[in-house]
Amino acid sequence: MDRRVFIKTTSRLSAGLVLLPDFGITSRPGKGYIMTVNGKIKPSEMGLSLTHEHVLVDGSKGATGEIWWDREDVKKVVIPYLDELKEHGCRTFFEFTPSYIGKDVKLLKELADATGLQIITNTGYYGANNNKHIPDHAYGESAEQLAARWVSDFKNGMQGTTIKPGFIKTAVNKGPLSEFHQKLIKAATLTHLKTGLTIASHTSDGEPAMQEIEVVIENGADPSAFIWTHAQHEKDLSTHLEAAKKGAWISLDNVRRKNVEKYVTKILNLKENGYLGQILLSHDAGWYTPGQENGGNFRGYTSLFTHLIPALRETGFTQGEIDQIMIKNPAEAFAIRVRKYRRK
Repeated sequence: MDRRVFIKTTSRLSAGLVLLPDFGITSRPGKGYIMTVNGKIKPSEMGLSLTHEHVLVDGSKGATGEIWWDREDVKKVVIPYLDELKEHGCRTFFEFTPSYIGKDVKLLKELADATGLQIITNTGYYGANNNKHIPDHAYGESAEQLAARWVSDFKNGMQGTTIKPGFIKTAVNKGPLSEFHQKLIKAATLTHLKTGLTIASHTSDGEPAMQEIEVVIENGADPSAFIWTHAQHEKDLSTHLEAAKKGAWISLDNVRRKNVEKYVTKILNLKENGYLGQILLSHDAGWYTPGQENGGNFRGYTSLFTHLIPALRETGFTQGEIDQIMIKNPAEAFAIRVRKYRRK
């Protein structure tokens, strides 16, 4: 964000003259659009989608945001995995690497162009790992000021490009939300209300997840604008139901061959209680590590298709129910539109 524009915007915020620019996005159900690294598409054009994956993750430089890797080396490793993914019918790929931990929007566009996949990136800050990847300016800025930065990403593009985010990625620690992490969720909510971007928060256990939902509501957004990422780590499945009842999305996003049975149990719990339409599934895979030979221990993106979906079919899931989870739910969850909270 241009420093002069940011100072001007935040000074107006402090003076109480304006909150954030309003882009006039619809809040009607079923509307909206998807923002890929190559621009807008309709939600109906997404097709089969993976909703939480990574290409490259780098924590070696702290919160500097430095991009120091050779993109050609990365592409040599990653493109075959993305091509393999396409062979399973996947058309859309949500790349969850956040700012200051290796997000490289130019690389993502080059990968999209090379493979034909529809790739979506994000804005927002990652507060898990005890704020290791939070930039210095975030501590002294208000939620409104942070939101102004993320809205600028949506309006103007990121990392010196015109590439825009398709969702908000943030993260919190386990246990009760700290004051700082409450600020991150408030900033994400304010950003949603002015852009329509869905909030996806790295949140392992249920305690902070339920508190995040309350922050979202208190600041005027509907819980349907919030994705509880890594919900599979919560052992009490009634908490999944509680969050789903409030309207949040339940993202089970570390599918591996060895945990398929556990995932079937979690998915069945949601389905049998009427929340099939709020499940998101993915691998949280990839993770090219710069500086390691061939990117380190890169994990592919296909276990969901080769193991979990067949297991769901064996359990009695119909093709329509699988399509609901893998096609319809992602399109609804990530459609860019403002979702305001209306008390019942």
